[in-house]
Amino acid sequence: MPDKTPLQTPDKNCPLCPRLETFRSDNSKDHPTWFNGAVPAFGPLDASLLIVGLAPGLRGANRTGRPFTGDYAGDLLYPTLLKFKLAQGHYEGESSDSLTLINCRITNAVRCVPPQNKPVGQEIKQCLPFLTSEIATMPKLKVIISLGRIAHEAVIRATEGKLKDYKFAHGAEHTLKTGGKLINSYHCSRYNTNTGRLTEAMFEDVFHTTLKHL
Repeated sequence: MPDKTPLQTPDKNCPLCPRLETFRSDNSKDHPTWFNGAVPAFGPLDASLLIVGLAPGLRGANRTGRPFTGDYAGDLLYPTLLKFKLAQGHYEGESSDSLTLINCRITNAVRCVPPQNKPVGQEIKQCLPFLTSEIATMPKLKVIISLGRIAHEAVIRATEGKLKDYKFAHGAEHTLKTGGKLINSYHCSRYNTNTGRLTEAMFEDVFHTTLKHL
């Protein structure tokens, strides 16, 4: 998977998506101490595992500047990573905590917070080069976990696959066209866990499978 081209990352005040730029600007006025920008990936670039989510949460990563930090999804994701020794330190819901990732990196298909947590197709497309670059420049990458269907489809597009050849299903394993494995999970959102669509045991099963490939 690795590429020799430099990693492409969006500027904090990325102008590519007018709707998201306006939403960020409005939030900056209401919450001037928040991060309010395109959220960078978290974790070492030489990791073997990349976790791809949907987009920053308004009061989560958009506030803290670190993926899945400060919202309910992070309250499930990070303790799971600690349990599976893919992280160390303490997760406290702030980017200033002592948490670090081990052989794991986390990013989002869309780097800026969207209204109502729902990016539109053009916004996903505009952010795709950053995910493509992320994948291509990780020299030891073996496994990608996609959290939700949108993240799954973004990974397939970023690795030059055809969506019809990769059906999303929780726990499904796919071999990517560019090499390595893609493992699907339902997103660890409050909605999915509250409705029972995703249980803690189901989420941990994804990581049991992942560790077999690392």
